Amino acid sequence: MTPSDPQLPAETSSAGRNRLVLLTYTAAIFVSALLLFSVQPLFTKMVLPRLGGSPAVWSVAMVFFQSLLLAGYVYAHLLMRIKSRVIPIVVHLVLLIVAFITLPLAISAHWGDPPTSGYALWLLGLFVASIGLPFFALAANNPLLQAWFVRTGHPDGADPYFLYASSNIGSFLALLSYPLVLEPIFSLRTQNLIWTGGYGLLIVLIAACGFLLWRSPARSPAALAAESDAPAPSFALRARWVFLAAVPSGLLIAVTAHISTDVAAAPLLWVLPLSLYLLTWVLVFQQRPWLPHKWVLWAQPAAIAGVIVLLAVGGEQNLLLTIGGHQLCFFVIAMACHGELARTRPPAKYLTGFYVALSFGGMIGGLFAGLIAPNVFSWVAEYPILIVLAALCRPPANERLPWLSRLAWPLVVIVALALIALSQTKGETFDWLDEHRVYVAGSIAVLGMLLALLLNTARLKLAAVAALALALVRVYPADDGRVDTVRSFFGVHKIVTTPSGQYHVLLHGTTIHGAERFQNDDGTPAQGRPEPISYYHKDGGIGQAVAAIRERKGAPLRAAAIGLGSGTLACVGLPGEDWKFFEIDQSMVDTARDPKYFTYVQNCQPDLKPVIGDARLTFAREPDGLYDIIIVDAYSSDAIPIHLATQEAMKIYKDKLAPEGVVLMHVSNRHLELASVVVGIADANGMKSWVYNEDSGRDGEYIFATNVVVSARDEADVGKLASSDKWEETDPTANQRVWTDDYCNVLGAVYRRLRDGE
Repeated sequence: MTPSDPQLPAETSSAGRNRLVLLTYTAAIFVSALLLFSVQPLFTKMVLPRLGGSPAVWSVAMVFFQSLLLAGYVYAHLLMRIKSRVIPIVVHLVLLIVAFITLPLAISAHWGDPPTSGYALWLLGLFVASIGLPFFALAANNPLLQAWFVRTGHPDGADPYFLYASSNIGSFLALLSYPLVLEPIFSLRTQNLIWTGGYGLLIVLIAACGFLLWRSPARSPAALAAESDAPAPSFALRARWVFLAAVPSGLLIAVTAHISTDVAAAPLLWVLPLSLYLLTWVLVFQQRPWLPHKWVLWAQPAAIAGVIVLLAVGGEQNLLLTIGGHQLCFFVIAMACHGELARTRPPAKYLTGFYVALSFGGMIGGLFAGLIAPNVFSWVAEYPILIVLAALCRPPANERLPWLSRLAWPLVVIVALALIALSQTKGETFDWLDEHRVYVAGSIAVLGMLLALLLNTARLKLAAVAALALALVRVYPADDGRVDTVRSFFGVHKIVTTPSGQYHVLLHGTTIHGAERFQNDDGTPAQGRPEPISYYHKDGGIGQAVAAIRERKGAPLRAAAIGLGSGTLACVGLPGEDWKFFEIDQSMVDTARDPKYFTYVQNCQPDLKPVIGDARLTFAREPDGLYDIIIVDAYSSDAIPIHLATQEAMKIYKDKLAPEGVVLMHVSNRHLELASVVVGIADANGMKSWVYNEDSGRDGEYIFATNVVVSARDEADVGKLASSDKWEETDPTANQRVWTDDYCNVLGAVYRRLRDGE
């Protein structure tokens, strides 16, 4: 081409315009996704103190986010049916500006305290009233901007799904940066202000996208003709899109609940599965995927088998196994499902309808795992159900060696059914199978996986074998003895009766939270006032502290206990003392009162009337200067709910103390080092702290070591604990920031526990 060629300036201008369009739209979609997914842990953390720090708060929040995502996608779909270019631009910019006026984010002032029941619906209403509008406006951006991009006439507009990968990169980075950067460094208020500034920047970027669309030339007749000739997706294909989106969405909530129940309800553990979930979208919608879809389909049966083996192992005591194993398997399963969605995506003409199907499926999966299952099942049945459904997400297959398949699969099914039947019997055979439950269930799962790979088996057969293997996990549970389950909004509690019937044990997740001896060592029934055991025995930290304060006062105690559990503390108190309990979960009150489970309350405080509700709200209403000892023994599986371990929470406790009173916080934990956190929040309130972290040395079952911190205004208030060599007066850790309602650093607590190796 010569310099005099008249086409050169036009081509150069067109290429420059295309680069500008691509850069602007990519930036807008990226920033939108960054804001959309950073607001989820940010606002949920603001709400968490209202409902006891329960992991279910995040599950319900996910249902809200997925539902509003669907609403935003439907809005975008309807808006893009308008032929005019200008009207969608103006309407959406007005919506964004109105939403911006409602910022910064805040919990609605018109939303009162939580009710005594119906927590999920109350929480959904709180989210709608507080952040419904700005989140709805954000939710519409991804499909809307992609549809605008198609109409700009950009050369890549024929297949704009690569922008979905850009969107999910922003989402992935937002979630990954929250626990690693934002949460440890910035307070909630600062995070909120940064997010508000980002929202303003986004409005400018979307306005620029609208301007570029408005100034774009009309698309050629050939492009319009090609678009009109594209066949519409069938109803069956749309239904499959919904199913493929629903299964990993439900699994996301199930896996998150599984791992956060066993460690702590904190953004760190929420965002890990969600980050992996978004990463799968990034990988499958790339123009050149890093992981070929066929490789993922080969790995998916192994991931299903892996979950079954992990569930069979049960009692996860290893943090890396709990967090890593389940999430790796979830990642592979989600990759397979989302890869099928990417493989069957429609032409650009049907882009917004495709996204509506995806968001509808996501909402269905979230509703099932976050709202329906907790109210239908008394145990976490949604996780294995979704694992079975994941097998049905595989594409249709032509089986290899059909004659071998006809022999192998029936044999596997017969063996599995025989093992299930044997679970109904008792004797040496059952005992051996129960002892080797991991091999029993795992071998069926692994055999099914191998057959699926070798024979390229039909998805229905793989799902059936997975269901049988999971049934084996259920009939040969990891817990020894008889197990009853009690489920509420705040989680699933197990009451285990040991094989001999000697003990009843309360568990939340895999953590024991109380036990009672029902039989003596000689098999005779235990009589009289139950002896406190587990963490509450007289030689442990809690027992020593209560005895020391009682001795120092020289009179009956007036005590407050935050958290009821099995009711053991009811028998730590003595006749004539005034003990008041604060409990958020009514199902725990019912369990502690039921003598078929525990008898502490029946024998020691039969007239117990605990205050129901979150202690940050209910305990704050107590009169000041009332209690000699306040025991904070609340838990969310293996950790104190974070909002009960902040500087503001400690101030509430201090205000309620009598002049010589003390605060006793139970911080035993396998995964988080919390003693230094309590020392820090006590020091910030002008209190001294003594830490007990030593085993009692007492032999016997269900006698546990405890990690306890007692805090008081003066040394004399803790009595003989101050001179005990088992209690160490501890100063705040240098350079460790005090936890507040506005700031906490869960990652640091995990690191300290791993570093100390305790």
